[in-house]
Amino acid sequence: MQYAFQSLLRTPEPLSVSEVTARVKEVIACDDLLADVRVAGEVSNLSRPASGHLYFTLKDEGAQLRCVMWRSYAARLSRLPRNGDAVIARGRIDVYERDGVYQLYVEALVGQGIGDLNAEFERLKQKLQAEGLFDAARKRPLPRFPRALGIVTSPTGAALQDILNVLRRRYPLLEVYLSPTLVQGEDAPEQIVRAIQRLNDAGCCDVILVARGGGSLEELWAFNDERVVRAIAASPTPVVSGIGHEIDYTLADFAADVRAPTPSAAAEIITPDINDLRLQVDAMSLTLTETMRTRLTRARASLSTLQRALRLLSPFNQLARQRERLDEARTRLAAALAHRLAVLRLRLDGLRARLEGVGPLATLARGYAIVRDADGRIVRSVRAVQRGARLQITVADGSFDAQALDGQGERRTTE
Repeated sequence: MQYAFQSLLRTPEPLSVSEVTARVKEVIACDDLLADVRVAGEVSNLSRPASGHLYFTLKDEGAQLRCVMWRSYAARLSRLPRNGDAVIARGRIDVYERDGVYQLYVEALVGQGIGDLNAEFERLKQKLQAEGLFDAARKRPLPRFPRALGIVTSPTGAALQDILNVLRRRYPLLEVYLSPTLVQGEDAPEQIVRAIQRLNDAGCCDVILVARGGGSLEELWAFNDERVVRAIAASPTPVVSGIGHEIDYTLADFAADVRAPTPSAAAEIITPDINDLRLQVDAMSLTLTETMRTRLTRARASLSTLQRALRLLSPFNQLARQRERLDEARTRLAAALAHRLAVLRLRLDGLRARLEGVGPLATLARGYAIVRDADGRIVRSVRAVQRGARLQITVADGSFDAQALDGQGERRTTE
């Protein structure tokens, strides 16, 4: 190490980063081949910001090349390229000094057809679609108020934090279970399948969210893996996919019960907004209060009507009314009896007067007498009297005894 250190001290003065980059730029600029070059490759990481410029990467099996196509050249294209397209780009190689990278400044772009990854994507899509894995009829609705959510994603990715932020804001009542996995690379498909199986085996979730942030076709390729697609389709728990950005589509999106354009959008699709729920609960509470108040008012009115009817039909009231009727009948009966008795008394008095006028006492008062024999029988004929028979003579003011001196035919009597 000592000799190496001394050797280092004998070297010329070090170059700055800018000087090295300028030297590389100069070397490349002197190469006539790189000043007008045609490069064949597959498009990936394509982006077009508001400026209108195109930024993408050309790649093959062994390397990648960054490319820039200014807006003026991009406007000449009849169709914009897409990730996975195989193209031939013509332009010049130069160094972007700020980043210290060389890149192809594209002036023309000609398509060569769909790249290998896109071709594989289409092949798998047609195969799985023919098996019915993407049929709308097998899609299941999501629960309106989920109790627990299982998330299949990387524990270190930004997508997880975006999802959790949305869940905290919209529906903090939700229980969240993370089933961690890689989301890109060769080992990712197998891990994603196991992560889905873990949540289904636990049986603790109402919904499963398979998610990751945006990326190139290669970075999202794990979600085009046939094993992952079949695991999502076979999941007994409804699955929502939130993979990449809005323009990104994977085969997992087609197999999922619901596809969301982003992980954050998936969290919003899965959960209701707690603020909306509060408003709904308040409205329902108000409606319930008004309904109960109306029902109570009607019930009180009905109860009052029934109470009045019950009072009218009450045995006590009926007895009271019958007593009143009985008292009235008794009064009327007493009055009728009194009147009847008065009439009868008048009639009796009249009859008595008439009777007294024709009765025996009145006759006796006029000088007549009633003669009875010893047995008390009235003597109605002289033939009924024997000589010496004892008689009782009744006159107006009393009675006295007598004895018949003569028998039949004799009219003289002696006291």
